[in-house]
Amino acid sequence: MLCYGLLMIKTTPVTHRNAAFKDLQRIPGIGPPIANDLYGLSITAVQDLRDSDPGALYAELCVQVGQPVDRCVLYVFRCAAWFADHGATCSDPDPEKLKWWNWKDPTWAP
Repeated sequence: MLCYGLLMIKTTPVTHRNAAFKDLQRIPGIGPPIANDLYGLSITAVQDLRDSDPGALYAELCVQVGQPVDRCVLYVFRCAAWFADHGATCSDPDPEKLKWWNWKDPTWAP
């Protein structure tokens, strides 16, 4: 249940899923398909990605779908984890750090 002052609203799984998708799509590069992947990994909010291991998330996604997933998803997960740790709280994050394709090399720190 969500409580707004004296008004209480019973949340449903659909409401929860929609709220999760809306929050996750605040992350640059995250659209409905990747939000769905993250939701399937029990990531329901940007804050759930704080201190996460993008490589472990990617490996788990590959297990869930039963085959290797495009490595670009790993780069998006890296960008999303950085955003959760730094970009979401920064008023003016470095725009280069918000481009998922800049996260191909794990040693690269824009």
